[in-house]
Amino acid sequence: MELRNKVALVTGGGSGLGEATVTRIVENGGKAVILDLQEERSHAVVDRLGADNVLFVKTNVVNEEEVQNIINKAIDKFGKIDIVVNCAGIGQPQRVIGREGAQNLAHFVKTIEVNLIGTFNVIRLAAEKMFTNEPNEKGERGVIINTASVAAFDGQIGQAAYSASKGGVVGMTLPIAREFAKQGIRVNTIAPGLIETPLFDSLSDEAKRALEAQVPFPSRLGRPEEYAHLVTSIVENAYLNGETIRLDGAIRMQPK
Repeated sequence: MELRNKVALVTGGGSGLGEATVTRIVENGGKAVILDLQEERSHAVVDRLGADNVLFVKTNVVNEEEVQNIINKAIDKFGKIDIVVNCAGIGQPQRVIGREGAQNLAHFVKTIEVNLIGTFNVIRLAAEKMFTNEPNEKGERGVIINTASVAAFDGQIGQAAYSASKGGVVGMTLPIAREFAKQGIRVNTIAPGLIETPLFDSLSDEAKRALEAQVPFPSRLGRPEEYAHLVTSIVENAYLNGETIRLDGAIRMQPK
């Protein structure tokens, strides 16, 4: 599927991986719809890329009414939805048994809710509209790309909630791809490693260098633009379906 004249929903599109994805889609002739809670950053993306190319409505991906609302607005503005890229997520580490006792259950529930249930919520509501698209010459009606993490496979101490949520995203990729196959909608997942997003802004240069040293090659943090590049490669490659792709410089995370 070519990006030109395609419309993509991007959760978490106001910063980091999502912002890079929105930028690449628009630069390749597509339109983007940002689902995000960060109003200031998201409006800045719209201003930079143009309101004719990007739509933003403050949206909580877990809220059914809010997601349905922006889907309706996207169709009103752009006429269709061809691509979904789920980048929204949270990941505050917390040990199961910490210094103050057992982990707060609300922390675990919130992480699962945003990262896994939020991803599923957007998939189900967007796919319902994508089913009505006219197939292209290859029979494609749409492409869905989710974001997991290497933590789904190499979870570190303190990442029980995060790893569980991302493992769930990996786990539902193949069954949804199989279900949507007859409709010509492909479903894939990207599992990034250490990508330099705003989550790393609070780290010192020394801490960043220590993380970079763990990556075999190239020995640096990944760039959001590299994630966005993989998104477009998945969209354009019609035979790539039901797969989870690690984007991590060959890193395998240590226990802590």
